[in-house]
Amino acid sequence: MRPFEYERATDPAAAVAALAGSPRAKFLAGGTNLVDLMRLGIEEPELLVDITRLPFGSISETEAGGLLIGAGVSNSALAADPRVRSRYPALVRAVLAGASFQLRNLASVGGNLMQRTRCVYFYDTTKPCNKRMPGSGCPAIEGEHRNLAIFGQSEHCVATNPSDMAVPLAALDAVVHVTGADGERSIPVDDFHRLPGDEPERDTVLSHGELITGVELPPLSLAAGSVYRKVRERASFAFAVVSIAAALEVADGVVRDVRLALGGVAHVPWRCRRAEDALRGSSVGEESFVRAADAELAAATPLRDNGYKVPLARNLIVQTLTELAS
Repeated sequence: MRPFEYERATDPAAAVAALAGSPRAKFLAGGTNLVDLMRLGIEEPELLVDITRLPFGSISETEAGGLLIGAGVSNSALAADPRVRSRYPALVRAVLAGASFQLRNLASVGGNLMQRTRCVYFYDTTKPCNKRMPGSGCPAIEGEHRNLAIFGQSEHCVATNPSDMAVPLAALDAVVHVTGADGERSIPVDDFHRLPGDEPERDTVLSHGELITGVELPPLSLAAGSVYRKVRERASFAFAVVSIAAALEVADGVVRDVRLALGGVAHVPWRCRRAEDALRGSSVGEESFVRAADAELAAATPLRDNGYKVPLARNLIVQTLTELAS
């Protein structure tokens, strides 16, 4: 690990100013991803700005009736909060499906949103990688890509977003609040992460120095019945091959509202808007669920070895919606 300077931020403005003054500075919260990347030589910050003492460690009610989750809230505290458990169970399931208890005690909500891909080429510094070294190439396209993207990939990158937590946040219309040198702004989670395009090194729309302060969950009645399901290659401590966050509202045998998002299939949590549009107003049943899944998966562009994700995602969508409808 290369030498670096360390600074503990006393307030959000000081944290933002510290990064603005150093193009190779990073915020440090739980460090469960960043420290690993530093040990491997993938990240080499000159300055770490510790934000763990900033006032973003609580969960509060919003005036609209939703919840505002501070960026510094640990994953364990998030999953244990009774309001989150009763109103947004898919989020709780997603958090508990990721990592170990010890890691969840350290990992923060803001850090979870910022974690980087687990593509093997990104982690192997002996190999080229456009995400790690822009312009060097993407060997995954012709190489090992069995668990990589089937949606939204580009000729420059086929990596996937590793977050479990971000999938239900995308499905449930969460909003990320950030502050930076130009002031505060709010970003829908659906727009927070970005597809690789020709800048795969950029995971999010954040500018250097912008700091996540919280994540707001809107009041959604159907969210109380939401679920998260995760398909992985081993029973625990594994990233999703495909995952789904879903919520369904049915009246008189007709779908009144629905929320769907997939994980493990794209550079972003993949909001299934085509499937949602196909489902709203349709009759509840397997035929409608299959039709909606096919409408979404028609846009998939699998690579040589990951085409299996298409039927896997279809089955996961249909089975999850069937479970919710019952």
